[in-house]
Amino acid sequence: MIVGIIVLVVIVLLALVFVGMYNGLIKLRNLVQEAWAQIDVELKRRHDLIGNLVETVKGYAAHEKGTLEEITRARAGAMTPGQGPAEAARSEAALTQALVRLNAVAEAYPDLKANQNFLALQTELGSTEDRIASARRYYNANVRELNTKVETIPTSFIAGMAGVHKAEYFEAEGIERQAPQVSFGTDSPARGAGPVPPPASAAPPTPQDSPVAAPANTQPPQA
Repeated sequence: MIVGIIVLVVIVLLALVFVGMYNGLIKLRNLVQEAWAQIDVELKRRHDLIGNLVETVKGYAAHEKGTLEEITRARAGAMTPGQGPAEAARSEAALTQALVRLNAVAEAYPDLKANQNFLALQTELGSTEDRIASARRYYNANVRELNTKVETIPTSFIAGMAGVHKAEYFEAEGIERQAPQVSFGTDSPARGAGPVPPPASAAPPTPQDSPVAAPANTQPPQA
């Protein structure tokens, strides 16, 4: 009788542990999916803002056809439906590179930089980039926790039975790890636009402008 009770208690405890680990895995999977959905919302907003930026730039720099077509292609690639986090990261990296070149083009048009609609778009895009970075950190933290449980014992056995698998990180590589600086002011260059050339050295002073040093008095003072 006692042995039967002990066996029953052990079975109940194992069942509770199994249910707890199973529910924990499902919860983590749902958190990862929700975090990715939030990133997806912000990426769509980013794509819309960049599209509006391109249209605004066209009004001032229509002859910059190559750059405008490049960012249009990169935007279309980033908007391709059904991309996983890793593929989306590569597409967004390409779009970021094209956006940096668009920023460099905009630097050459003072009227464009002073356009109120353009300024509002750049502000909104900067805020969106910040939200994407924050959402990406949250998403990757949940992915790391889920993947750790999927790969470690004993939850790895339960993950297989529950159909829970490792998730992909949303990580850009290299320079694309940071959002481009969406600033078109004259005080600082756009990030990624290349080094700023040093100012031209001042012309040497003309003989009329150059002060002529008075000859030193080599005679001793008169008594």
